[in-house]
Amino acid sequence: MTISSENNRELVYATGTEYLAELLKQVLEDNNINAFVFNRQDSTYRFGDIEVYVNSEDLEKAKLICEEFEKNTKIE
Repeated sequence: MTISSENNRELVYATGTEYLAELLKQVLEDNNINAFVFNRQDSTYRFGDIEVYVNSEDLEKAKLICEEFEKNTKIE
């Protein structure tokens, strides 16, 4: 899932759980990928997503890391 923006950033992950977005951001940064978290949740009702973006030049590496992250954090 990718969405381009005018700032050359690509969406690599979306979740309704803030700590997962922040954890992924840290994992990406540990792998030398600048990551940006945008909280689009409604502050009153807590619906919507928290999104993690990376610069487009890091997209492929970030996708691989996100796939591994999702496998390791699967909540059932």
